[in-house]
Amino acid sequence: MPKFWNFVKNEASSDTIELRIDGDIVSDNDAWMYEWFGEPSASPNAFRNELSQYKDQAITLWIDSYGGDVFAAAGIYNALKSHNGKIVAKIDGKAMSAASVIAMAADEILMSPVGLMMIHNPLTGVRGDMRDLRKAADVLDTVKDTIINAYAAKTNKSRASISALMDDETYMSADEAVKNGFADGIIGQEEEKSNVMNFSFNRFAIMNSANESMQKMLDFEKARQAAAPSNNADDLEAEKEKL
Repeated sequence: MPKFWNFVKNEASSDTIELRIDGDIVSDNDAWMYEWFGEPSASPNAFRNELSQYKDQAITLWIDSYGGDVFAAAGIYNALKSHNGKIVAKIDGKAMSAASVIAMAADEILMSPVGLMMIHNPLTGVRGDMRDLRKAADVLDTVKDTIINAYAAKTNKSRASISALMDDETYMSADEAVKNGFADGIIGQEEEKSNVMNFSFNRFAIMNSANESMQKMLDFEKARQAAAPSNNADDLEAEKEKL
């Protein structure tokens, strides 16, 4: 069956696995339809079984997905959360809707400078009488609470603020995602940040060295003046002529 994930062993490190998630995220019940039409898909259970083959290994999780079924995303989120190795999610395209929930399972989330993250309220289609419609609305409220759990655990933002972002169907650039706590950094800028830190350290070291040198000069001048004081008017006049 075609899959929307792909595990690839990193040749540079035998302890690191690259996991790429592309395409739609679908439930166990709907997977057969995607298989019938040859579309990339898989069930959370199949994902969990394959992930179990890489116990204790570090995983780089690449994400480029519009999202899909929120319950399938929850299953994958839980599978990743249960993984013993470190997981670094890298959003090189988009992590929208349910795909953003999966990203929250990572220990560290990095986004491409041209990447996009979107969060919104859960959606559904329903038919029936007024009781069915009211019940569906109640279920959506509960589903939204479960999604907020994942976002709140990552961002430490209040549930009310996250709920408001979901109400607004919020699209976030890499900078905005980092600012809001949905991401930890931007791909390609890790080295740049390190250089800035080193520069700051060197700058302060130079400043401290300059201050010490200045203090030594002041101490030397005070000692020189104390050793050879001069109140003679002729000497003062001579010094003025030199100036």
